[in-house]
Amino acid sequence: MQAILGIIFHFIGGFASGSFYMPYKKVKGWSWESFWIVGGVFSWLIVPPLAAYLTIPGFMDIIKASSSTVLTSTFIMGLLWGIGGLTYGLGVRYLGVSLGSSIILGLCSFFGALVPAVYYYFNPKDGKDTIADLFGTSWGLMVMAGLVLCIIGIVICGKAGGMKDKDLAKSEADKIHSSLHEGEDANFKASHIDASGSEFLLVKGLIVSVISGVLSACFSFGIEAGSSMGATANELWKAANPGQGEFLFRNNVIFVVILWGGLTSNFIWCMILNFRNKSFGDYTNKKTPLIKNYLLCALGGTMWFLQFFFYGMGESKLGNGASSWILHMSFIILTANMWGIVLKEWKGVSKKTITTIIIGIATIIASVLVVGYGNAVK
Repeated sequence: MQAILGIIFHFIGGFASGSFYMPYKKVKGWSWESFWIVGGVFSWLIVPPLAAYLTIPGFMDIIKASSSTVLTSTFIMGLLWGIGGLTYGLGVRYLGVSLGSSIILGLCSFFGALVPAVYYYFNPKDGKDTIADLFGTSWGLMVMAGLVLCIIGIVICGKAGGMKDKDLAKSEADKIHSSLHEGEDANFKASHIDASGSEFLLVKGLIVSVISGVLSACFSFGIEAGSSMGATANELWKAANPGQGEFLFRNNVIFVVILWGGLTSNFIWCMILNFRNKSFGDYTNKKTPLIKNYLLCALGGTMWFLQFFFYGMGESKLGNGASSWILHMSFIILTANMWGIVLKEWKGVSKKTITTIIIGIATIIASVLVVGYGNAVK
């Protein structure tokens, strides 16, 4: 029953993460940096302490009592993760929800499983797996096989992205040719806008997606860095509720500090873009649906945080951080690609391109399951 609850919690979190960008796509008249940071204020500053307040009495006392080393390392991991989150938004903007999320989350799964093993090889810690364990045990080899499969899936998705780029370019050229044939004014610049309205830019999208995939894994490192705060919350809860098992919401206090770091990196970059693009006026522009835009950003930002809220609940039930992380990524990939179909992001491309992206996504999901099985065997 505990495992079933853990899977349900991860599914809810994965659905929230895979869906959070949908409200942003409905924002009208604002630059990307404006709606991203408004949503981010809810994601990283308003909702996390509210969730901690409702679930962990005296959560700020736990933070204040923590050492500067714990707080600094947790904050820095959040800062790096924030850059990953920032580039996640750009990756989705340039590649679409389906392709962008598949590549980013595939890389996030890969590095989230591999980097800690390398770190703990040089900095041993009881109960932590090392790269030697991955290569020296049957379950470890299963995990490594899954990681190799993940890279293969990412390469296939990248190939599908290149094919989509060519298909869209050909489709645009056909439109220009048709306009000229009919005598219409064809003096316009060919644009890469897919059926969902996404700004499809393959090379730029792949670059930011790789950066995002690598740095997004820092969130799991941040949870590890702030684990002493979660342990304190767990102990206090057990003392007040004897015999009730592990505390379901213990990670909420860690999220507060991690997301302070995330807010810092995103705020700095969005302010730079506001200055560069002269878009500070977005926040008060009465020519846009201001109230609706703020509400949509609040919804998107809250959904973004809920992925971590339910991730923490799922991990507390499953009791295996690595398997929880992989399962969480799997549900996000599935949800993101569901939205990609709904938004018709692959409309107008060839059947060969559709087949390629399906194979790539299926390969990534298979890799996630193989890694999860390897950890379960352990």
